[in-house]
Amino acid sequence: MDDAFARSIPEVLDFFGVNRTRGLSDTQVVQHARLYGTNVLPEEKRAPFWKLVLKQFDDLLVKILIAAALISFVLALFNGETGLMAFLEPSVILMILAANAAVGVITETNAEKALEELRAYQAEVATVLRNGCFSILPATELVPGDIVEVSVGCKIPADMRMIEMLSNQVRVDQAILTGESNSVEKELKTTTTTNAVYQDKTNILFSGTVVVAGRVRAIVVGVGPNTAMGSIRDSMLRTEDEGTPLKKKLDEFGTFLAKVIAGICLLVWIVNIGHFRDPSHGGFLHGAIHYFKIAVALAVAAIPEGLPAVVTTCLALGTKRMARLNAIVRSLPSVETLGCTTVICSDKTGTLTTNMMSVVKVCVVESAKPNPVANEYSITGTTYAPEGIIIDITGMQLDFPAQSPCLLHIAMCSALCNESTLQYNPDKGNYEKIGESTEVALRVLAEKVGLPGFNSMPSSLYMLSQHERASYCNHYWEEQFRKMYVLEFSRDRKMMSVLCSRNQMHVLFSKGAPESIISRCTTIMCNDNGSIVPLTADIQAELNSRFQSFAGKETLRCLALALKWMPSDQQTLSFADEKDLTFIGLVGMLDPPRAEVKNAMLSCMTAGIRVIVVTGDNKSTAESLCRKIGAFDHLMEFDEYSYTASEFEELPALQQTLALQRMALFTRVEPSHKRMLVEALQHQNEVVAMTGDGVNDAPALKKADIGIAMGSGTAVAKSASDMVLADDNFASIVAAVAEGRAIYNNTKQFIRYMISSNIGEVVCIFVAAVLGIPDTLAPVQLLWVNLVTDGLPATAIGFNKQDSDVMKAKPRKINEAVVTGWLFFRYLVIGAYVGLATVAGFIWWFVYSDSGPKLPYNELINFDTCPTRETTYPCSVFDDRHPSTVSMTVLVVVEMFNALNNLSENQSLLVIPPWSNLWLVGSIILTMLLHILILYVHPLSVLFSVTPLSWADWMAVLYLSLPVIIIDEMLKFFSRHPIGWRFRLWFRRSDLLPKREQRDK
Repeated sequence: MDDAFARSIPEVLDFFGVNRTRGLSDTQVVQHARLYGTNVLPEEKRAPFWKLVLKQFDDLLVKILIAAALISFVLALFNGETGLMAFLEPSVILMILAANAAVGVITETNAEKALEELRAYQAEVATVLRNGCFSILPATELVPGDIVEVSVGCKIPADMRMIEMLSNQVRVDQAILTGESNSVEKELKTTTTTNAVYQDKTNILFSGTVVVAGRVRAIVVGVGPNTAMGSIRDSMLRTEDEGTPLKKKLDEFGTFLAKVIAGICLLVWIVNIGHFRDPSHGGFLHGAIHYFKIAVALAVAAIPEGLPAVVTTCLALGTKRMARLNAIVRSLPSVETLGCTTVICSDKTGTLTTNMMSVVKVCVVESAKPNPVANEYSITGTTYAPEGIIIDITGMQLDFPAQSPCLLHIAMCSALCNESTLQYNPDKGNYEKIGESTEVALRVLAEKVGLPGFNSMPSSLYMLSQHERASYCNHYWEEQFRKMYVLEFSRDRKMMSVLCSRNQMHVLFSKGAPESIISRCTTIMCNDNGSIVPLTADIQAELNSRFQSFAGKETLRCLALALKWMPSDQQTLSFADEKDLTFIGLVGMLDPPRAEVKNAMLSCMTAGIRVIVVTGDNKSTAESLCRKIGAFDHLMEFDEYSYTASEFEELPALQQTLALQRMALFTRVEPSHKRMLVEALQHQNEVVAMTGDGVNDAPALKKADIGIAMGSGTAVAKSASDMVLADDNFASIVAAVAEGRAIYNNTKQFIRYMISSNIGEVVCIFVAAVLGIPDTLAPVQLLWVNLVTDGLPATAIGFNKQDSDVMKAKPRKINEAVVTGWLFFRYLVIGAYVGLATVAGFIWWFVYSDSGPKLPYNELINFDTCPTRETTYPCSVFDDRHPSTVSMTVLVVVEMFNALNNLSENQSLLVIPPWSNLWLVGSIILTMLLHILILYVHPLSVLFSVTPLSWADWMAVLYLSLPVIIIDEMLKFFSRHPIGWRFRLWFRRSDLLPKREQRDK
């Protein structure tokens, strides 16, 4: 029954055919279970483990690598190869792919935990009326139409419409649904609001919420998936995980690269068709297989196998730095997503505010003669910590607040007319509440006022331990006054009273809504001398004016406090005693904004990031908070920037689009609205970060490009998020965004480095095949270069320092290519030189090296006919390992110099020297030591088909490698000067990574 909140109690009872005094019969229970289902959230269909594993290999580059590994293995067996060499290359490739797949499976498994943890909010048992008798049954057996009784502390077992209140009031904590910390008062009357949200449905008890006050009977109107909790689950199930901007770009790059690789491999094979029949191959088929192996080697060379590992390592390093900023990353790719975030949808309560109700203003009557003078005090402190000072209207601090009569009696009333507890948690290192936030705020106020009669008060309180300090003053008043009787708060009176005794003197303390308390007062206490004077019409008008100012302009939650001296023999209280009270003061409280939020928001604006405050609170309250933060001062009025959920839904489609582009505040929202907001912003090509802490936030957190949960939030929210803020602080998000941008810049640098290196390998194999010279590099040598000699420097590039102006640039566009046209041209030039230098090293050894055969070049390119003709040299010279060792060493050394080029995209090495990143210098040294190890240690040299080099060989390697720095310095010079812009404009259309819309056409 979807509209039970809008139906009267008899209508709801008739709909389910239930008698309110007897409940459902056994027959009806069976019928309703068959008709409406049972109270169980159905288990979601999980993908089998084998499907999760296979999904990790659903990538074109990965498929090419698998095919290359299998083909290498089959060809090795076909040629009769045995031992380690036959299996080395395919085994290494498959091990790399298995490691990447394991990371993917673990990530996806974590994402499913949010749905499991949602069940923790379901009640286990319920007190149900059936066949005229109450019994305790498992909550899973409830059906619509069941009449259930709940009281304080009970978890609501299903969505229920209230039918009978068994106490003066009923209050429910709905924080898991609305995100608001204040409990909601429930009532029986029908809700008439159109487009009602959870906060408006005051006659409905929602599943998973908790009763904090009162006792009530209600009829079940929704079970299982048809509850508020069920709708959250369904919304989470409908949300499909989308790739991060970097992953999308890498996928596009992979598809593009795969097509290029396939084309080049095919071209190499076709170009050499004429060589298939060469006698050295032993027949056409063997010749075709030989060149097919070259094509496979080319595929291995072109694919940067180490790229996933290096990207993962760089992101992991970023997560360590973020953890120091109190941002705990759950999903590695989300680290980079922060860098291109354009909109942050921030929860108000707990993120922009402290989520700790605090008294910030106190109003008392200073004197009544000759004219009434009201005085205001400001109270500092924004948490539950009993730390803060009281400042008078002139801005002066009160040294001894308890010497002011009204403040003293306000402290007494706050401590005694109170059912909450304030305590210190040593494990978390903070003060915590038990009970209503407003009552805890009064307890903290009593601590800030201090105690009378001590000259060192309240400064001496700081000498106490934090555990003792939590409620020292409150305990003092509770020891001085003995509580005798309590009149609980009720909705009709809107007040609470307590009768206390001290030294045969009985006093009634009351607190409640200002309009209720003031109307029951006949006298007031003056703060100047503690005298009691009649409450005149002028004084009442002044108090009402201050109340309207507190509640209206400043949107404070207000309570009035009063007392009354009672007969010494009175032991109980009745409602009739709550009259002829003495007014002592008016307090205004709020959930205060965090002090650091303003600067954090201004940093977002400078960085081109828009902040939208999203809250379930009232529009006026939220607008007031935004003004208090101070970051929205550029908005003169909120009219065109602030919308309630219902106002936004009523707008025509075009106006909704315009509203989204300028929205700064979104109020009175429920879970579906948050998810809708994220989707709408994503349709406008915004990259959305969404914060949240409650179960209600889980669908939006899962849908957002990056979901950010609060450390103090629910397990469901944390499991659905990509990142958790340990300190719940908005400022930590901004620091994490800066880190995300720096990580992306470094990621981009090492991707470019690996691309240029792989281009060099492709050019090397392609040129060798076209020239008709022997294979310059073996596949196992290419693997070594790609994984070790490329991987270590690429990882070290991730340690490049964050730019000082990283938060002054606008967010990069989501469709921005990782490597643009001009940069691609630059790296084609560098890659071409790397490849040509590698081939040149190979030819040099055969033609010019003193330790080589010094063959004529013509003999080298006709090596395959050597067995069929007479030569002055043995044909075995072409099997010598020296030339491929020289080529491999040239490739390694030239890429080390190229790594230094990537310290900066455009700055010269003279400006940013190598020692600016000592990690990179260290990785280059380590790489060279590893390379020397495989050259000079016998088992390794055999494994990698290499041999030790002479000093002359090393000098030749150095001469061939060093020019790569000179070439890139020239290209960087063109980039920094006007001629570079002409190159850039010329190549702008040929981005390496095509735009999605162009690709889809």
